[in-house]
Amino acid sequence: QVQLVESGGGLVQAGGSLRLSCAASGIIFSILDMGWYRQAPGKQRELVGSITRAFNTNYVDSVKGRFTISRDNAKNTLYLQMNSLKPEDTAVYYCKVVGGGSAYFADLWGRGTQVTVSS
Repeated sequence: QVQLVESGGGLVQAGGSLRLSCAASGIIFSILDMGWYRQAPGKQRELVGSITRAFNTNYVDSVKGRFTISRDNAKNTLYLQMNSLKPEDTAVYYCKVVGGGSAYFADLWGRGTQVTVSS
């Protein structure tokens, strides 16, 4: 079964940290570029950052220096380490196939994991 399952969200105070995980199954994870999206209430879903199959990373300016994306191909798992969290980071976070495989997996979304940062 092809699926992405996010976990690790929760409620944290501003300045705190969380580590999100995304377990992938049914896909050849190691050859795919992967990304993390988030969607805050009333806002469009945005790409937070991505990691290529060569382990190159990119981030949106608002999270640079605070968030780190990594992957463990042996475990088919994508990670998002979030430090120095701010209330504006509150959103549902999703992992997604990006890059060259994005069209083929356009409809593949997990349920997401809720991150709530209190001030």
